[in-house]
Amino acid sequence: MSNTSIVIGSTGLVGNLLLTELSNKNVDVLAITRKPIKENINNIKVLEIDFDSFLSDGKLPSCEHLYICLGTTIKKAGSQEEFKKVDFEYALAFAEKAKEAGAVKVSLVSSVGANHKSKNFYLRVKGEIEEAIKKINFEQINIYRPSLLIGARSQSRFLEQLGQNFSFIINLFLWGPLKKYRSIKAQDLSQSIAMHNDKKGISYFYYDNFI
Repeated sequence: MSNTSIVIGSTGLVGNLLLTELSNKNVDVLAITRKPIKENINNIKVLEIDFDSFLSDGKLPSCEHLYICLGTTIKKAGSQEEFKKVDFEYALAFAEKAKEAGAVKVSLVSSVGANHKSKNFYLRVKGEIEEAIKKINFEQINIYRPSLLIGARSQSRFLEQLGQNFSFIINLFLWGPLKKYRSIKAQDLSQSIAMHNDKKGISYFYYDNFI
């Protein structure tokens, strides 16, 4: 088994930061992306592909750890169907292909409130991908459930930017069971994801784990 780690969603806010964090730890990484990565990062190899074509007949190289940082919005995707294609279908297909390629670990960036039974479409899809990946026989499954992410995206999301502007005030009122809903810097989340974790089985991570 190769000790290579694979990151999908590597041009997004968290995925791009994660590449740097893994590089700083001298991890050999293959970043799979649908568009070019502008930065030159040590230890990072880039595979630029068409996801639909690859998922129908492509194979992943031997690897140990898959990091799933895929994420979009319904507005950006264009419809609920296209949103689910990215956040569920792509994520699950890569997880299955990684398992076939020898991966024993998977780390998934999900969302606080994720629940496959939720009436909220976004949270339901996030919950569905968690449940689907848990059914794949990985030795280690890490599920990260952040709330609002603070950081500069390549493409602006108006409501998210508005939330970022007021997040430091809102955080002051979120204590006890509500603390997990506090916004978090994407940099802190990526550092947490890149930390070495030997615990087998399924682990969930929330706000307190990211700071």
